[in-house]
Amino acid sequence: MLIRYWMSKPVITVEKNDSMQQAATLMKENHIRLLPVVDKGKLCGILSDRDLKRASASDATSLDVHELLYLIAKIKVGDIMTRNVVTVHQDWTVEEAANLMLEHKISGAPVVDDNGQLCGVITQTDLFKATLYITGLKKRGFHLALVLEDTPGCIMEIVSVIRKFGGRMASILSTYERAPAGFRNVYLRFTDVSRDRIDDLLEILRGKAKLRYMVDHRENRRILFDNH
Repeated sequence: MLIRYWMSKPVITVEKNDSMQQAATLMKENHIRLLPVVDKGKLCGILSDRDLKRASASDATSLDVHELLYLIAKIKVGDIMTRNVVTVHQDWTVEEAANLMLEHKISGAPVVDDNGQLCGVITQTDLFKATLYITGLKKRGFHLALVLEDTPGCIMEIVSVIRKFGGRMASILSTYERAPAGFRNVYLRFTDVSRDRIDDLLEILRGKAKLRYMVDHRENRRILFDNH
């Protein structure tokens, strides 16, 4: 999934010469924690709620409330912003954005186009929304984890069984990470299987794969088949 479809837009920005107080007001009014900083329309920094708190706390203990208000009205965004901006391209995938954010330990990043122009912001919240979308969690169906021998058609064999029970697939995720050699971990989300038939379905699947766990998100029922 490309960032362009999940980023927050239109972009709310703050000018380099705006006051810290103006930036704080923008964040509060728009319920955001990250502001790209521009100078004559060009991206020159990033301001987070952490930057605001750090700047406020530096002298807060020695000032009364009137002095503090005066201080934050005088401090410029350019004085406290982060100048080394980590950006992502709008045609990167959300996985690439998540990896970059983890590497740099940041909660979000400005998004740019081919011309380097600011076109959005991608945040942890946007990534969470994308994750919920791709996994189909909101459909409140079943989540089944299993280990399959890595042979042609192995996943479709399992899917065919689920469909025979009336199931509809919401998502299929597969990885070789943390799987034994020659096997793969598979994570299935499906809906529409009658709750009074789910145990029969699981019994059939036991003969075709090693089951890890099953979660019924509607009934909050959780079954662990092993401790791995």
